[in-house]
Amino acid sequence: MEGDQSGVIWYPAALFTKANDMTPNQLLVNLSRRLLILSALLLVAGCATTRISYKRPAPEYALAPASTGILHGHETAVRRQHGDKVSAFHLLDSNADGLEWRLALIDSATSSLDLQYYLWYGDDGGLLLMHRTIAAANRGVKVRILIDDLDTILRDAATPELRDHPFAVIDAHPNIEIRLFNPWNARMILGRAFEMVEEMEHLNQRMHNKLLVADNRAAIIGGRNLGDEYLGLNSSFNFHDLDVLGIGPVARDASAIFDRFWNSEWVMPVEALQEPLTDQEVDDLRGQVAGQLQAAEALVGTPLETGDWHRDFTALAESMSIGASRTFTDTPDQDAVSHHMPDAIRDLLATAKQELLITNAYIIPDEKFLERLAELVRRGVKVRILTNSLATHDVPAVNSHYKQWRESLLKAGIDLYEMRPDAAIRREIADRAPVTSGFMGLHTKAIVVDRQRSFIGSMNLDPRSSEINSEMGVIIDSTELAKKLAGVMLRDMAPENSWHVVLSPEGELRWMSVDEVLDIQPARDFLQRVEDQFFMMFPKDYY
Repeated sequence: MEGDQSGVIWYPAALFTKANDMTPNQLLVNLSRRLLILSALLLVAGCATTRISYKRPAPEYALAPASTGILHGHETAVRRQHGDKVSAFHLLDSNADGLEWRLALIDSATSSLDLQYYLWYGDDGGLLLMHRTIAAANRGVKVRILIDDLDTILRDAATPELRDHPFAVIDAHPNIEIRLFNPWNARMILGRAFEMVEEMEHLNQRMHNKLLVADNRAAIIGGRNLGDEYLGLNSSFNFHDLDVLGIGPVARDASAIFDRFWNSEWVMPVEALQEPLTDQEVDDLRGQVAGQLQAAEALVGTPLETGDWHRDFTALAESMSIGASRTFTDTPDQDAVSHHMPDAIRDLLATAKQELLITNAYIIPDEKFLERLAELVRRGVKVRILTNSLATHDVPAVNSHYKQWRESLLKAGIDLYEMRPDAAIRREIADRAPVTSGFMGLHTKAIVVDRQRSFIGSMNLDPRSSEINSEMGVIIDSTELAKKLAGVMLRDMAPENSWHVVLSPEGELRWMSVDEVLDIQPARDFLQRVEDQFFMMFPKDYY
């Protein structure tokens, strides 16, 4: 690149910029409805989207585990003490930990980084992670990035001609390759609208996986996307979310999942989308991100450049939990996503003998799911569930269909809890200093069975996760980790953090917390209540 001998490739601040703070789920709802109108135009116009023609790359697989570096040393120590069949695990409960340990793996990688995400926003947190990822590539680390193409809808509509430039800038780096899952052939918004009508069933299937693998030695698996509200950096609201950091064989299992998606026919290389950028175009864009990161108030006190994490990993080694694990994923087959996650979850729930704890952001049960839980209760299993209240929801359409099951869940003998937007844990767990958010939402997907086995992943308990999206997760056999996770889940269910939903003696729903009892579902404002009623008119899998 002219005038720069370092080999550094920068990226624009417009990378995956959010549009009007609309979540992808909300975007799908709006698109689905509006496209019903556009379908009539298509029938008249006889439009057909032109498919992008490109040569499919040869299959490519994860590099062998690194033979040097912090992560190699850490896994070697675990293997010497506990054998080669188990991994060491650490819960990433706070958003601050979610950001810090992602930076730690990226900064510590010596040979490879694989990142697979549903969303990677171009806000402060997203740009910081990309900045450090490119720094890893600059020192010779091989980087593969796989992103769902739904996210590209959310970029700046004011400059549609630049819609794929952020990808092109990053992909131009000799050590970085980017691919998109289930991409639109049309790259402009209007063209995508027509294409969505033509291929609704196919394009509605999105990759909801969240995965980072470093050096094929360490992996982060869980619910967090890469963006401010998932990392505690959003002043409006932040999610309470959960990941698990694993070092050992779990990383190779995660790499196998990444490779399955990376080499599938559902994936397109970014280089197929447009001509390479000129040096001048790259130079014009490179300065934008530097200015944004320097000016980011949410990142005050956060080093922007690569750090040394030796002391952090040494301290971490003393607190990690040891256990065997199994990773699960839905698979992108030739014509559709094959769903294996529902079976994995059902099998896990069936093993409960004494206690079942579920924390899940989006729950829309069906009769079979309800009957399974009721059967557990009849067998003497204590079942407790925490989910979003309307007041903490980012997708009111989910609540519109979940709320119809509250009474049935309670009558089945299940203890039901709903998150408070002003939860006492908000500042400690959801916000990352110096940020103080307006409210907190729930995004966690976790299960603990009998304080022995844990599930952490991306799968919600709703039709979109079980029938449409691809999902992934890890089941860990570790009593120590399960007890830690159970402690987190019970903390979240405490009255200062959640409402306990109960039936009154008269059979009416009540929401009980530490300082109030409500007889109507809590909401942040009147508009939420209007949306809640409105979305009842639409199918439960359209959000």
